[in-house]
Amino acid sequence: MKRPAMQMTLRMKQKGVVLFIALIVLVAMTLAGIALMRSVDTATVIAGNLAFKQSTLQSADQGVDAAYQWLLTNSGAAALNNDSTAAGYFSARPFPEPDWSNANSWANAFTLNNGAADAAGNVVSYIIHRMCTEANTAFNGNHSATGTANQCGLNFPISGGAGGSKGTPPAITVASNPQVYYRITSRSAGPRNTETITQTMVAVTN
Repeated sequence: MKRPAMQMTLRMKQKGVVLFIALIVLVAMTLAGIALMRSVDTATVIAGNLAFKQSTLQSADQGVDAAYQWLLTNSGAAALNNDSTAAGYFSARPFPEPDWSNANSWANAFTLNNGAADAAGNVVSYIIHRMCTEANTAFNGNHSATGTANQCGLNFPISGGAGGSKGTPPAITVASNPQVYYRITSRSAGPRNTETITQTMVAVTN
């Protein structure tokens, strides 16, 4: 008569152990699920940030194109000899080189769309520097106050005709009006504090 009572006691103890193990497994599965959700959320945020960064890079190209078009519009004119801060243009390269990640360096930049964001939510600005040593001076002139000769990065386009039948080299002609080098620094600021800064060198006839 005693043996059935002992079997019942053992069964009750076994049921308690199973419940304890089940609780441990449930807690472990819950923690694993939370970790998985956080991992997925982090991956989604990273993917979103990369997309926003790529968007700012594409928008920065708009600033480069707008600055280049401004230079072409004013090429061959004396306007390029002088600063035009309203247009984000400076007739000499900066010294020392600005910290482009500092917002103060963009105080005199020209902002596209009157400062409004584009369709991707990016605000694009640019600054143009003529690669010369003297501001407000012709590329081949001397500074009016100091008399210092202006030194600029120049490109002299050349052209040549066909050579002679006896192996004579072709005549090479150097353009009398050289192209001056300009540096365009473009900045695109987008959502989630994303930012892209690019610099492009172009040569335009002065």
